Amino acid sequence: MSTIKTAVIGVGYLGKFHAQKYAQIDTSELVAVCDANLEIAQTIADEHNVPAFTDYHQLIGKVGAVSIVVPTQKHYEVAKVFLENGIHVLLEKPITSTVEEAQDLVKIADDNQCVFQIGHLERFNPAVLALEDELKQPLFIESNRIAPFNPRGADVNVVLDLMIHDIDIILDFARSPVKHIDANGVAVISNEIDIANARLTFEDGCVANVTASRVSMKSERIMRIFQHDSYISIDFQNKKLSLHKKGDGEMYPGIADIESNERTFEQGDALYSEIEAFLNSIKTGEPPVVSGKAGLLALQTASKISELLGTN
Repeated sequence: MSTIKTAVIGVGYLGKFHAQKYAQIDTSELVAVCDANLEIAQTIADEHNVPAFTDYHQLIGKVGAVSIVVPTQKHYEVAKVFLENGIHVLLEKPITSTVEEAQDLVKIADDNQCVFQIGHLERFNPAVLALEDELKQPLFIESNRIAPFNPRGADVNVVLDLMIHDIDIILDFARSPVKHIDANGVAVISNEIDIANARLTFEDGCVANVTASRVSMKSERIMRIFQHDSYISIDFQNKKLSLHKKGDGEMYPGIADIESNERTFEQGDALYSEIEAFLNSIKTGEPPVVSGKAGLLALQTASKISELLGTN
């Protein structure tokens, strides 16, 4: 397989960037874009000299892989069509609106041997990727993700809009089943919960305190991880990783010294890396970085938090 014929379904604000990456990656041959709005579809199609479609069903038989970047409420019906026809799918987060829909998509993907990857973009943040050799057994995780209000995400609550990024990462870091969840939140600007806090207790004793807000005047995305011998801070926005480890000497009598190291990474292109990894999974058969099952697990946890907030 030299190149994979690809297309993007939904080429609005985020989808147009997906189309750009598919056009740039050597293993991809972008052959079409699709959007319910013909004018939008045609504009992006003209940029890449490919046909524009308004009906995604017309792409069946023309492509081997697609990115689906449509409103969350449409994820299930669109992804199902492609997976049932053996077409590999990169689906933006959250995986679906309901857990039942997500479970069905995971089964359909398995039955048709499709690569099914979920667009949890923070997994491709270089500061996160650099943590692989540093994580042992997290004992406490604290996460804060705040941002100004953006109407584009207001079709779902802040848990599904923003917090789910951190939920996915924390579940991957903890690697232990969730035992108990507490949650609080309020609606401020939209009709959905705009600021929320959740406390996740895992079966191995790890605790995660997660806050997400879309009613701030600034943007901040920080996670702190505490282990028995180290403290790790990740600044997702500034691509910065701070490591503080227990040293061999003593800072005070009976108290170990602290060895600190801070690394800042180039901004890079996480979306390019995400799509490149998706295409690589198709070519090599390796599991995707964020599988449909991982997307389902994140949604199950987010849905439980939403239920506790009275929004599900």
